[in-house]
Amino acid sequence: MKLGFVSDSLSGMTLTDMLDNAARMGVSGVEVNTCGWSTAPHFDLNEMLGNAAAQKAFQKEFDARGLEIISLNANGNPLHPTDPAQGEGLKNTIRVAGEMGIKTVCTMSGLPAGSANDVMPNWVVSSWPPETQEILKYQWFEKLIPFWTDIVALATECGVEKIALELHGNQCVYNVPSLFNLRDAVGPVVGANLDPSHLFWMGADPLIAAEKLGDAVYHVHAKDTMLNAPVQATTSLLENGSLMDIPARSWSYITLGFGHGEEWWRQFCYRLKMGGYDGWLSIEHEDVLLNSLEGLEKSVTLLQGVMPSAPSDFKPQDI
Repeated sequence: MKLGFVSDSLSGMTLTDMLDNAARMGVSGVEVNTCGWSTAPHFDLNEMLGNAAAQKAFQKEFDARGLEIISLNANGNPLHPTDPAQGEGLKNTIRVAGEMGIKTVCTMSGLPAGSANDVMPNWVVSSWPPETQEILKYQWFEKLIPFWTDIVALATECGVEKIALELHGNQCVYNVPSLFNLRDAVGPVVGANLDPSHLFWMGADPLIAAEKLGDAVYHVHAKDTMLNAPVQATTSLLENGSLMDIPARSWSYITLGFGHGEEWWRQFCYRLKMGGYDGWLSIEHEDVLLNSLEGLEKSVTLLQGVMPSAPSDFKPQDI
């Protein structure tokens, strides 16, 4: 496996400073945010599209430090009913990735409205009352599958081999079954970006998810979640309070090791290896209490101590 981080983890830094810190910390690459829910401070998607000179200059900054561009990340809601720019951002990210020879694009599945008459995304998380099933049919068969059929065709045309969907709340694809449902409908260009932090607060087990996904894991975001048991006891894990008020929340994104310790992350890496994954661990720092650089450094140190990096070579001796 190889270690890197998401560029927005150091969103307050210039590209130069962000990459200098990446090289100093000893990671191998950086995943670059391009659009969507990110202001993309390190990557001007419109400037990069079709601009070979700008793309070459951007790549040169990585090459000069011995770093790789892990992937491009168009996180957001590409099926937002009133913000088509998010879907166009994903498409342009795929086009730029193809032009730059980047084989993996990270994004999210998208979440449409609940009907043709709605203007807000609608995430169904229960099976009752009955209209929830009508919402799901509309979202999947009239919006999600047609959209992703076209996106897979675009990716194939551009030479992008893997689209890694983050299993994220407020998206149609948010867990293992929903990932496989979409993959069955549109093909294996689509796989999972396995981020354990979201599965924690949704009540799933990322260790088992890693095993069940197997070769459908195309990318991994390393991000931790603290489950705040005293708050959870009265509010549940269905949390809509401010992300900035960690003491009041039943769960919060947190620096690696502060929510789940080194032993858990060791097991996570091993479960990924058991499932055949030998790709990137890309740290996504979103801890609002710790300094961004300090939190990222602590996360890098933890993963450097537990992730396998060399190929296996043991076999029983012939006796």
